[in-house]
Amino acid sequence: MQNRRNFLKNSLFAITGAGIAGKAYAGTTRENFPGSEKRKFVYRTLGGTGIKIPVVSMGTGNCDNPNLIKEALDQGVKFFATSEYYQNGNNEKMLGEVLKGRERNSFMIMTGATGGVEVDFQNGLYKSADTDVFVEHAEGCLKRLQLEYVDVFNIGFAARRESVFFEPILKAMETLKKQGKTKYAGIATHSYEPEAIKAAADTGVYDMVTVAYNFRKENRDEIKEALQYAADAGLGIIAMKTMAGVYWDKGKTRPINTRASLKWVLQNENIHTTIPDCSSFDELYQDLDLMADLELTEDEKRDLVTQDSSSTSDIYCQQCLKCVSQCPRNLDIPTLMRGYMYAYGYGNLDLARRTIDMAEIPDRPCNECDSCRVKCTMGFDIRGKVTDIARLKKIPEDMIRYMRV
Repeated sequence: MQNRRNFLKNSLFAITGAGIAGKAYAGTTRENFPGSEKRKFVYRTLGGTGIKIPVVSMGTGNCDNPNLIKEALDQGVKFFATSEYYQNGNNEKMLGEVLKGRERNSFMIMTGATGGVEVDFQNGLYKSADTDVFVEHAEGCLKRLQLEYVDVFNIGFAARRESVFFEPILKAMETLKKQGKTKYAGIATHSYEPEAIKAAADTGVYDMVTVAYNFRKENRDEIKEALQYAADAGLGIIAMKTMAGVYWDKGKTRPINTRASLKWVLQNENIHTTIPDCSSFDELYQDLDLMADLELTEDEKRDLVTQDSSSTSDIYCQQCLKCVSQCPRNLDIPTLMRGYMYAYGYGNLDLARRTIDMAEIPDRPCNECDSCRVKCTMGFDIRGKVTDIARLKKIPEDMIRYMRV
């Protein structure tokens, strides 16, 4: 019988033949897990808001278990990050059901949308945006969450300065704040991060920045400098993608020390909170427990140092966009690589499928090329990875959303 690792390693398509995966934790309750002693919580102030929250919050994009959300709340998590993008809005619906009836000041919600926005992922720009449609999507988020307002509303995929200053979106964010539908407006950035972060601080409209930041980022020093700029301007700073893909390899034989990875992010005191995705109680407890001592041990430091080819990740893409101009078919390689990470690192095929759909690739994207001309800065076999992840397009969407690997 195949274990989970080989199940994914052998073929994404094997999933359909193994039966639709049940929700592993769907029936789990808190009583099934041993209680823990009172945890130490480390708090930081979320920019100029004056709000103090734990440095470990929760990303919910990889969670479909309401009992896990309830446990996070009971354990002291205050800030939850979701999006209309996650599980086709069903993630927001799940959160809304869990939060219903709770004191509104006992939790904070960040969500986001790109509805009405046409994104040029390859160049880090917004090509067009309909302010009214964007606001309608924000209202849809509130309806699914059963809330009158969210604490932070994000626009995703901000990158170049022009995108951060894109007037239709700035207008929409100002509208949402004036109407009381969000307290704060933010950007989320996966590429050109230093440029996007500084631009957000300069707009005078954005209050928050959610940034991909981890020990694997080759531009981490530039990001660090930009974060200081934003913090000095009073922006709240939230770190995502803190686990750098979770595994070093597609076959999941070499897990990244995710505890050390999250600690590394928190060494930067300008990171006010983090939103690691949790899909199990064990992951939740590990994330919360590390606040007892944020200092990296010598062993943890060694785990994060790339010493040879065996420690080189073949999952985590830098999103540097240097590959874009090299592809004769103009494929959106960075978006495809992000989907690859969601599939093989996070085991989230639904998110992977939604991501590669944004790339708008043909069914057999690399067939017209005899050899691949793209030279990836990470040494990735681009053709192999693109061909691999493109197979997801052949699986019906309604089937994918029930799969977990």
